[in-house]
Amino acid sequence: MHGHWSFVKLLKDFPELDDADLFKQKLLQNMSKENIEQELLYFQGEHNSSYERTYGWAWLLKLVEELHTWDDPIAKELEENLQPLTDLIVQRYIEFLPKLVYPIRVGEHTNTAFGLSFAWDYATTLKSDSLKMAIKNRALAFYANDVNCPLSWEPSGYDFLSPCLEELDLIRRVLPQAEFELWVNKFLPQLKSKEFKLEVGRVGDRTDGKLVHLDGLNFSRAWVMYGLAQQYPEYSHLINRANEHVNYSLPNLVGDSYEGGHWLGSFAIYALGNN
Repeated sequence: MHGHWSFVKLLKDFPELDDADLFKQKLLQNMSKENIEQELLYFQGEHNSSYERTYGWAWLLKLVEELHTWDDPIAKELEENLQPLTDLIVQRYIEFLPKLVYPIRVGEHTNTAFGLSFAWDYATTLKSDSLKMAIKNRALAFYANDVNCPLSWEPSGYDFLSPCLEELDLIRRVLPQAEFELWVNKFLPQLKSKEFKLEVGRVGDRTDGKLVHLDGLNFSRAWVMYGLAQQYPEYSHLINRANEHVNYSLPNLVGDSYEGGHWLGSFAIYALGNN
């Protein structure tokens, strides 16, 4: 899903992109009505209720949101083809979230805050009030009382998401300004300082599929800091920290091995799109 989202995002932002017509043909082929029907059958399998929960779910909804806001003749067709699967994933979020007693705070695929952030964006853009309510209820139940997130403990060796910053990214969306400012001043008060530093995640071996996760961490940290700075100008100093993270990892996308190449481009595109 993140690869197809990347196609759509690049075609939206650069409509004169080389081979744009070929990319569109690939999108129509891969996300045909018939192919999505087969995907739906797989998701409905007896043992597949938790399949791709919630990382893949989140990227599907991010893809649909991108299609919904794309002024191109193929966008409506693709969105309609995806609709049955989209409806299923929205329903799965709504059914699953009340059952999740504790948030998942790891720095990899199952991170709850990441999965809810992208789903919130979809729900906002497509005006899915039931999904927004489900997300807000659980986000506040999970995170409203969190204080002093141990950012200095990050990153773990395989992280491609920051547990502290992903949580901030979600609550930034969910809370109105006054409530968010009170929350963030307790959760990560050090971010307010113009002297705030955050060392980039350093990769020891980019041919190792787990160690290269840290390039992804740099991009995801960057998109959180860019997003915060855009919404709240008092955090504009974080743009420099975000740029440091992007500048460390962006050159490594060229000629990268499969271990990073099959996904890091999506993270880089999303980070740069939030700049």
